[in-house]
Amino acid sequence: MKNIFLPILTVSIVFLFSCKESKSSLSKGEKTEENRNTYVIENVNIIPMTEDNKVIENSTVVIKGNKIHSINESTPKNSTIIDGKGKWLIPGLIDMHVHNLSNGSFSKGYPTRGATLSFNTQNLMTPYIASGVTTVFELSGRLGHFSQRDKIASGDIIGPRIAIAAVIDGEGNEIVARSPLEGRQSVRNAKGMGYRFIKVYTWLNEATYKAIIDEAEKQNMKVVGHIPSAFEGKQAEEFFVPHFGLIAHAEELSKQTDDYSYETAQNFARLAKENNTWLIPNLTNLVSIRKQAESLESIETLPSLKYAHPLMQDKWLTSNGYYGASDESIEYYQRQVDFHKLIVKAFKEADVPMLAGTDAGISGVVWGFSLHDELELLVDAGLTNEEALATATRLGAEWLEIDDKIGTIETGKFADLVLLNENPLENISNTTEISAVFVNGQWLNKNKINNMLAELEAWNEANKENFKWKNRKSL
Repeated sequence: MKNIFLPILTVSIVFLFSCKESKSSLSKGEKTEENRNTYVIENVNIIPMTEDNKVIENSTVVIKGNKIHSINESTPKNSTIIDGKGKWLIPGLIDMHVHNLSNGSFSKGYPTRGATLSFNTQNLMTPYIASGVTTVFELSGRLGHFSQRDKIASGDIIGPRIAIAAVIDGEGNEIVARSPLEGRQSVRNAKGMGYRFIKVYTWLNEATYKAIIDEAEKQNMKVVGHIPSAFEGKQAEEFFVPHFGLIAHAEELSKQTDDYSYETAQNFARLAKENNTWLIPNLTNLVSIRKQAESLESIETLPSLKYAHPLMQDKWLTSNGYYGASDESIEYYQRQVDFHKLIVKAFKEADVPMLAGTDAGISGVVWGFSLHDELELLVDAGLTNEEALATATRLGAEWLEIDDKIGTIETGKFADLVLLNENPLENISNTTEISAVFVNGQWLNKNKINNMLAELEAWNEANKENFKWKNRKSL
C-alpha cells in the first residue's frame, strides 16, 4: 500500500550495534536449554500440519529443552505433566508480513545522541505470544530488529523467532538504489550487514528492480516485496521475473490492473506458477483500510487495541490517513477487497502456494491478534480450514527455509506449539481458543498469558498521556 508504512518506518530509525552473537550470549542460551524442565502433554490430539496431516489422537508429546523429544513413546521421570485431554495441539503460527516498532527519534539528532524514543521489547512481543504466533517475518528491516531478535534468542525476552528483510527502494527508505549498479551493491551491502532476505519496494525503476532480483539470486538471498509502480499499465509478464519469490500482498496485483475479473486473477496465478512466485494474500490490510476509510468505529471497538503501543493507538485514532476518504476511494477499496478474494481462488486453483501475513503494525492491524483475522478471511475466500492453517505453519517455514526446524509437529523440531481448547479443522476461528503456548520449549499456560497481557494493558493505559502523536517530535 503506497505510503502506509511511512509512520512505522519513521518510528523505526535505530542506532547501530553489532549483529553478531557473542560467545557469552550463546553460552547463556545453551544453559537455558539445559536447565529447562521436561514437559509431557498427555492425551492430546495432534494436528501435525505435515503434508498428509493425519491427526494423531490421544497422544503423548514429550518436550525436552527446546525440542520435541518424542511422540507416543515413554514418559521420562521427573517430568511436568500437562493434561491435554480434549485439546488440540498445532504448530506455532507464523505471520509472514509484520512491521515491528523499534527505537528511534522523530527529530534530527547529533552524532552521539542515541534514540530518544525507546520501546520495551517484551511489550512489543507479548501480543504475538498471547496469540500463538511464534515466528514472524519483519518486512521493514532495521538494525534494531536484529537487537530484538537476539534478545529473544538469548532468552532475555519471550517472543517469536524473527526473520528480517532489508528494504531496497528508489526513494524514501534507508537503502535507496536508483540504478542497476546501485541496486546490486545494495544487495551485497545488505548481505554484509547480516540480512538474509531482500524486499523490493514501490519506487524502484524497472532496470534496478530486475538487477536487485538477479543479484539477490547470485548472493543466495530470497526476494519478497512490492511490484514497483513503474510497471503500472504494462503487461504482467514484465514484473513476474524468476527469483521474485514472494509477493507481499494481493494489492500489489490489484494495483496493476483496472480489470478486476476472475480471468485477470487467473492470468496472475498462471504467471506466478510459471515463475515460482508465492503470494501473501494479506487480505486483512485492505479489509481494515476499507472500514477505516468510512469510520473509525472499527478501531475504537477493536478488542486488541489496548495491547498496541499508546503512540500507535493515538495515531490510528487522531491522525488516521484513511479516515474521511472520498466515496470514490471507498468504492475503490471495496473493489480491491472483492478482487483479492478472486485472486485467492485463482491461486488456489493454479496450486500456487500462499502464506498468511497481515501487515501487522499498519493502522488498525494489531500484532499477533491480526493473524487469526487473516485465517478467517482466507477461509472466507475459499481455502479449507486445513489449507488456511498450512499458510500459517508448514508453508511459511518452507519459504523461509527453516522447515527442518519449525512449521510441523515432528520429533526433533523446536517446541513452538499452541494448545487449543477446540479443533481448528472444524472451525478456523478455534485458533483463538488458546489454552497454552510453547515458545522455544518454554511453557506459558493461560494464566501466564493473561498476566502478561494484563501487565501490557496496564502499562499502555498508564502511559497514554506520554505518547501523543501530535507531540511525536518532542519524544
